[in-house]
Amino acid sequence: MLHDAVTFLVETIGAWGYVGIFCLMFLESSFFPFPSEVVMIPAGYLAFKGEMSLAGALLAGTGGSLAGALFNYYLSVKLGRKLLLKYGRYVGFDETKMTKLEVFFNKHGEISTFNGRLIPGVRQYISLPAGLARMNLFRFCLYTSLGASIWMIVLITLGYFLGSNETLVKEYLKLIIYITLGFVAVLSVVYYLYQKKRAA
Repeated sequence: MLHDAVTFLVETIGAWGYVGIFCLMFLESSFFPFPSEVVMIPAGYLAFKGEMSLAGALLAGTGGSLAGALFNYYLSVKLGRKLLLKYGRYVGFDETKMTKLEVFFNKHGEISTFNGRLIPGVRQYISLPAGLARMNLFRFCLYTSLGASIWMIVLITLGYFLGSNETLVKEYLKLIIYITLGFVAVLSVVYYLYQKKRAA
């Protein structure tokens, strides 16, 4: 049954092409928690078969992720601030905490956005606090694209080298997620120490 699901995904991505990758990654990065693994790993396998370009799949996946992130960012800017300032007092959120959030993202928005794009379960939602804090749009796009492209490369490479062997993909994906989380933790510590030294 798992083999049938993998075959269906590969055939679907192959039929939809780069536009399909862009649209599915838009969904994954915005309001619909669609797992990027089921899109980009088959894309890597199709690149291995010569039916898709590695660069094209990477650009489509990263572009879709950025578009979805921007959707959440602007949704948060337009609606999130108003709703939080209006109803936030019922959950302990007020103007003072909004100001602190803005200061935090103005100071640490780059590392938060970059790391957030690499953490499962967080990458879809890191755009919301960035939008609430009105993080600089250029920096938001830059670090979102950097984080997303690294994750796309990991998944495409996995699909390219492991092919359609779903057992190996499942095993290595879990390992890669742990390695990625470790990388994020180390990067965060280095960033914290750098900021502490800079402030001294």
